[in-house]
Amino acid sequence: MESVLREQLANGTYRPGQLLPTHRQLKEEFGVSRDTIQRVLRKLSDEGWVESRQGSGVRVVKVPPMASAGHRPRRQATASLGPLIHHAFEQPEVVLDTFALTSETLWNHLKVQAERVVAGEVAPERVRLRMLLPSDRIRLAYPAAKDPDDDRVWQRWRGMARRHAIEIKGVMTQLRAIGVDADAEIRRVPMTPQYKLYVVNEEDLLFGLYEVLERTIMLEDGSALQALDVLGLGSVLSHYRREPDEPESHEGRIFATMQASFESYWERLSEDEDDI
Repeated sequence: MESVLREQLANGTYRPGQLLPTHRQLKEEFGVSRDTIQRVLRKLSDEGWVESRQGSGVRVVKVPPMASAGHRPRRQATASLGPLIHHAFEQPEVVLDTFALTSETLWNHLKVQAERVVAGEVAPERVRLRMLLPSDRIRLAYPAAKDPDDDRVWQRWRGMARRHAIEIKGVMTQLRAIGVDADAEIRRVPMTPQYKLYVVNEEDLLFGLYEVLERTIMLEDGSALQALDVLGLGSVLSHYRREPDEPESHEGRIFATMQASFESYWERLSEDEDDI
């Protein structure tokens, strides 16, 4: 958790003046105890990156140094989504394809980039998003309560997935209002995703298998359920880059295979969300 928050501060996911997620949100995102959350936030506060005020949450004061804003993130065997989207929004055109269990991770990054656009820090002319999500008309293998007759965990996921999809469309509406040609197309597939996938500007691909775990999920009514779930927000993913002059390289072949898989799901398995 600590390393992920540090990276998110450095790559622009959270900027000075912004609030970090609540303790409850951090607990759900990282699957850690309240004591761990308090210890990490206290350490970041002691180092001067954040400050905590009673009743106001934890606010970012300053961020660790990183490469200059125009510098392209260096290719690494593993990476997180934030730096790649940060760089993509510095280009005239932003093209994103994604397949995941929810759109929470993407929404967190997109809202930060929208704030950069509104502030005049970056000025993309066009933003296009294609997002595949699992159908919310079928019960998923996860997240799911250990009791097969209890659908409350699934209903909780269903509500979260719909809310974040709506919020992403709201970001696109916000961008259009300030003159950006922005659009998000969301489609559903009748399956539980086994991995999350992001393709950024048809150049960088992030891929990671979901690891299923057992954990306690707190419901809005205060009850706790044992459930099968995966942790997605803040995860570090395998990174592959398409090099135009090396299409037959190992990375190039992996990139092409994963992108072809996405296209096949999009064209042959998915339904438009508006039709569901």
